[in-house]
Amino acid sequence: MRSIRYTLIVATLILTSACSTVSPWEKGNLARPEMALAFDPLEAKLMEHVYFAKEGSSSGSAVSGGGCGCN
Repeated sequence: MRSIRYTLIVATLILTSACSTVSPWEKGNLARPEMALAFDPLEAKLMEHVYFAKEGSSSGSAVSGGGCGCN
């Protein structure tokens, strides 16, 4: 009974995963501003700067720093 339950849970997780392939002609829809995670680009840059200053990492940008906030 226990193995059936685990099998059903795993099957449900696999079947409900949201993985899909995106065709090249559909990538334009994903690049629209409405699809951005952050609605305000200025706020996104500010939050990236705060994270950069706290963590001392560049978080994907080209600037490096020491984490003291004096970059």
